[in-house]
Amino acid sequence: QVQLVESGGGLIQPGGSLRLSCAASEISFIIYTMHWYRQAPGKQRELVASIDPIGNFNYSDSVQGRFTISRDNAKNTVYLQLNSLKPEDTAVYTCHAYFNPRLNYWGQGTQVTVSS
Repeated sequence: QVQLVESGGGLIQPGGSLRLSCAASEISFIIYTMHWYRQAPGKQRELVASIDPIGNFNYSDSVQGRFTISRDNAKNTVYLQLNSLKPEDTAVYTCHAYFNPRLNYWGQGTQVTVSS
């Protein structure tokens, strides 16, 4: 059974850093483009960062320069480094593995709360 398991969320003060991880199992991880989404209460889900199988990446304007996405294909894991966190970064962060409309999978999400 395919699983995407996120970890690394938590409560952090403004200006702090966190590293989120998303470990995938039972998929050919290397062929998937990996995405990180976030959703804050009362807001629409937002695509935050993406990385394709060969390492090309892009970011939303809201996190550009503060967040870094990376992947370790040997470990079937994608990471999201969150720096200079702001209260508006508070959200549930979810990873998504996408190959095509039939082959795509979601994790359960991890909560990030930025508050003093």
